[in-house]
Amino acid sequence: MAGGMDWLEVESLDLEGQGVAHRTDGEGQGKVVFIEGALPTEIVQVSVSRKKNQWEQGQISALARESSQRVRPGCPHFGLHAGACGGCKMQHLHPAAQVAAKQRVLEDNLWHLAKVKAECILRPVEGPAWGYRDRARLSVRHVLKKGVVLVGFHERKSRYVADMQVCPVLPARISAMLLPLRALVAGMDQRDRLPQIELAAGDAVTALVLRHLEPLTPADLQRLRDFGAEHAVQWWLQPKGPDTVHLLDEGGPLLAYGLPEFGITMPFKPTDFTQVNPHINQVLVGRALRLLAPQAQHRVIDWFCGLGNFTLPLATLSRQVLGIEGSQTLVARARDNAARNGLAERTQFEASNLFELDAEALRALGYADRWLIDPPREGAFALSKAVADLHAAGDWQGPARIVYVSCNPATLARDAGLLVHQGGYRCSAAGVVNMFPHTAHVESMAVFDRE
Repeated sequence: MAGGMDWLEVESLDLEGQGVAHRTDGEGQGKVVFIEGALPTEIVQVSVSRKKNQWEQGQISALARESSQRVRPGCPHFGLHAGACGGCKMQHLHPAAQVAAKQRVLEDNLWHLAKVKAECILRPVEGPAWGYRDRARLSVRHVLKKGVVLVGFHERKSRYVADMQVCPVLPARISAMLLPLRALVAGMDQRDRLPQIELAAGDAVTALVLRHLEPLTPADLQRLRDFGAEHAVQWWLQPKGPDTVHLLDEGGPLLAYGLPEFGITMPFKPTDFTQVNPHINQVLVGRALRLLAPQAQHRVIDWFCGLGNFTLPLATLSRQVLGIEGSQTLVARARDNAARNGLAERTQFEASNLFELDAEALRALGYADRWLIDPPREGAFALSKAVADLHAAGDWQGPARIVYVSCNPATLARDAGLLVHQGGYRCSAAGVVNMFPHTAHVESMAVFDRE
């Protein structure tokens, strides 16, 4: 390992939550240095682990000036040392400062990648910093040499599973279940063939999905039933891919979450995509719809609609909502959810590959007064490009307002560049949504109004 003994002043945080500094003297003057564990305004020394011509990467090894925003981590498994849990990256930074750093990441991406500057910065959407995570994918390993079973997230920058006994970002009842889960797996016949347990908690039901590489023995199935009864969890089994997920015992209650502001209940399967943070999701949906401001006479399109997280609340405010998703299976599930909530007449759903959408396909959908866009990390490039192409043609009118909910500031910036510079829109507002406290993940939303 190479070493560097210069004192460096940390200027900012990058997308991975690392401190960013520049060497100011010597042979490497001007070189960017990425420093794990360092915070803006701190003066640090770095133990360099990777060195390239234009940048270096390492860990903080000494601290001469500490940031006023540095705090004691809330989890005993957080750290930079070998074996530390890699589930969180920013517990050493005050939660309010985490949000400010994410806001800066959003603004920097919009400007540096797309030369877009929001006219208004939205107040951040925030919620509980601890016990917020109702979804998690926990790895399972039977470590034969140590005679223990581990259940948890991976170690930092490692394929090994962290030796977690608690997890403060999980709900307290789930955190308290980690050691009992380890004991459960340790006592199972197939303990070496159980690589993963996925958590999905609804408002009234907590589900655990056990991935198993071999058929479970009758004794193992009974162990799961006994554990489920003791800890009030619903077991699902996954023998192969996600499509094979099924209830251990049929007839259990539905897994569901609510959007009480709109009187909506959303049933889902534990392997469906739903937001990790239910507290923030409720606020996010309400904020997005208030920004979108649909009227009773409006037609609205919800792009990447999923199970209807935005579609169904929109249908309580508008005359018609079209939800578009790439999977026929998801579309069928969204229709079922609309029917369950008495909104079938106000909703339509279509399956379409939104990554291959072109201008003519967009034109064929007809006019909508408002759009809600909530894409995966890849963003909505094809849709944004189709808007730009139709705007250039001069014979098409886009919606008066678009609200874009993003989980990747880089792809949001790319798409914002198309909408603003080629699509006839201005970015009237943007702000962050702290969906994942203590991580470097940046969720955000932006509002685009037609010029």
